[in-house]
Amino acid sequence: MDLGLHYHDFLSFPPERIGTTIAATARAAEDVGFTLFTVADHMFQMEMIGRAEDPFLESYTTLGFLAGQTKSITLAALVTAVTYRHPGVLVKAMTTLDVLAEGRTILGLGAAWYQREHDALGIPFPPAAIRLERLEETLRICRQMWSDDHDGPFEGKHFRLAETICQPQPLRPPPILIGGSGERRLLRIVAQYADIWNTTDGLSRLPGKVEVLRRHCASVDRDFSQIRLTASTFVDPFSNVDVFLRLVDSYAELGFTLLTVGPLPGRTDPVGFVERFGEDILPRISD
Repeated sequence: MDLGLHYHDFLSFPPERIGTTIAATARAAEDVGFTLFTVADHMFQMEMIGRAEDPFLESYTTLGFLAGQTKSITLAALVTAVTYRHPGVLVKAMTTLDVLAEGRTILGLGAAWYQREHDALGIPFPPAAIRLERLEETLRICRQMWSDDHDGPFEGKHFRLAETICQPQPLRPPPILIGGSGERRLLRIVAQYADIWNTTDGLSRLPGKVEVLRRHCASVDRDFSQIRLTASTFVDPFSNVDVFLRLVDSYAELGFTLLTVGPLPGRTDPVGFVERFGEDILPRISD
């Protein structure tokens, strides 16, 4: 089981400390053995975590900064809403990040959900069916721009690109992670396009979700074992370490091979969270 560190709360720090704190947290995560560092791709803080008015950083600027602050840990947005950026611009941003991070990236994508920030910033928020169509076209554009045929046109229902030039190319096409659990459409898109699936669903629902994903893989002639299963949990691992370790075991028994955790909302010492996790929990997971 690999561990990822998800950083989604900038609440505790004044602006002049945000950069140094997140950089120190990413370096600490790298040092203790986390393999992935992720940030949420939002413009406002999510209301289940804090207030929309709380400090929040744009994700790709943040990840570019962290590329220069770290050496080995993989970087990703968990996950990018397909509505925020035109696909060609998103692919260019991801390619830039991958080149500067020397291949240490994953492209995380989802169909978007936070309507308040869309409305506030004037970003169109179409119905879910259209967002899913746009997600699938974005994935096709990614494939084209990161292929040998990366200078031709793209014609889709929602996006039309006269040229898909992407130079330089990434060091290698970033693995594609798709987040979400919608059984009819989203998991079919995962089966067809994703290298990695990420879910925030609770354990009780996951056996059924995994089985649905298996069926979608069969329907599109995809080897289910090619998709890495990953999950995010927002529990406090220190409230009961033995319970948390049993939780990790339960994910592993279902075939999940990466779990993301993170400093809980309002925690004032994210570096301390990472170092304590590295001392108290990571060795026991390894054992």
